[in-house]
Amino acid sequence: MSRKEVLQLIIDALEDKKAENIQVIDIHEVSSVADCFVITHGNNKSQVQALADNVLEKLAKAGMHERQTEGYANANWILLDYYDIVIHIFDRESRNFYDLERIWRDGKTVNVEEL
Repeated sequence: MSRKEVLQLIIDALEDKKAENIQVIDIHEVSSVADCFVITHGNNKSQVQALADNVLEKLAKAGMHERQTEGYANANWILLDYYDIVIHIFDRESRNFYDLERIWRDGKTVNVEEL
């Protein structure tokens, strides 16, 4: 699958569970950590976990498995590491506090509608 197809699958999985304010930042020119960050949030712990579960399930069905998952039990910030794509699923308060979009502003924002 191309990166664009994988991103679309991730976006679809997040939208299925009503993720809020989905952002994709292309960081491949400014970091060796990953090529893209997907950042979103849910409104409570259950929704944050449901968002992560749906992404994990949809990508597994497509033959992709995460390298690492962090923060699932607390569910204020779940990180799903898929090597070149890292997915950050926050609760609203944690997203505002950590403000990854500001920290990674040197990356290029990808228009989710164009995926």
